[in-house]
Amino acid sequence: MGIRESQMERVGLMQLKSLFRKTFRTSTVLITGHTGFKGGWLSLWLESLGADIVGYSLDPPGTPSFFEVARLSDHITDIRGDIRDYDKLSETIGKYRPDFIFHLAAQPIVRESYHQPLETFSVNVMGTAVLLESIRKIPEDTVCVCITSDKCYENREWSHAYRETDPLGGYDPYSASKAAAEIVIASYRSSFFNGSESGSQVRPVASARAGNIIGGGDWAQDRIVPDCIRSLAEGKDILLRNPAAVRPWQFVLEPLAGYLLLACKMREDPSSYSDAWNFGPWHTSTVDVRSLAGMIARAWGGGKCRIAPGMKMQPHEANCLKLDIAKSVAGLGWRPVYSIDEAVSQTVDWYRHYYAGDSDMYRFSRDQIAGYIKKSAEMS
Repeated sequence: MGIRESQMERVGLMQLKSLFRKTFRTSTVLITGHTGFKGGWLSLWLESLGADIVGYSLDPPGTPSFFEVARLSDHITDIRGDIRDYDKLSETIGKYRPDFIFHLAAQPIVRESYHQPLETFSVNVMGTAVLLESIRKIPEDTVCVCITSDKCYENREWSHAYRETDPLGGYDPYSASKAAAEIVIASYRSSFFNGSESGSQVRPVASARAGNIIGGGDWAQDRIVPDCIRSLAEGKDILLRNPAAVRPWQFVLEPLAGYLLLACKMREDPSSYSDAWNFGPWHTSTVDVRSLAGMIARAWGGGKCRIAPGMKMQPHEANCLKLDIAKSVAGLGWRPVYSIDEAVSQTVDWYRHYYAGDSDMYRFSRDQIAGYIKKSAEMS
């Protein structure tokens, strides 16, 4: 890739705060899917850095939501629109001329993809194509980071972690749609953004493949942490659908730090960094669902876990999934900050404050971001 790894290693997490502020302060950043869980946290982080945030998304997926609880509409430009609406999205991009685009708008739930396969493929694949086509029509060298998923890999249920060079694929519609989105991104990068067009420069477009995210403010159906929290808050047993499934769990700020760092590097050197990147935890944080649920219950202060009835009737989901993050560690200078215990602690602490009636979750969430940056500095 032409990256001087020793130089990247010297970047160090200690410098993240100053690097991010230098890069994003006063920049215009478009975030698709800003009303979602990860999009909301990314909006908050960039807003705290002094960026001018333009969000483009459908309404929040439900109530409550991180977007509403953190009162993000008070701090950003909030535009509601479908990612597949080429005219509206192109008009938005043309109006605001963003310096950076983070594409997170998606149908994000595996089990929902079994119920709505056409919607899943349409949003995740064609929505990505519409975004890239909209970017192609503007002259600026906008940095674009497209967030896909660790589930884009052809899962063979093997024990070793998946690398960026491993084959793409997907058993379920969600995973297949993310693999297809990766192919669309690579196609646009090769066909239109590689600098071979007459008089053109390389345009920075990359994809980011993150592991399973946990953190406060996620209330999505059929995700282990929201399911656990709902059960614990209501005094009910936690029902586990797939207790032996192994996933690369990580706190929500971990991949977001990777996305931001990747965008900074793409701004400096589009040719070297416009590629696919994995963002996951250290292998010690890759645990099964039963273990994670037990950790959440203990952090909450008590609760029981049991197998959900009719588990054999559940639709297929991958049993083992791990990510190899060596490329991001060596090539970007990024690395995970929190252990799985710290990730669970931060997550449960957020929900505990919310359910205790904390009226300023915007402030509390920003404090968690500050705490993450402080811990990253201590590691350097």
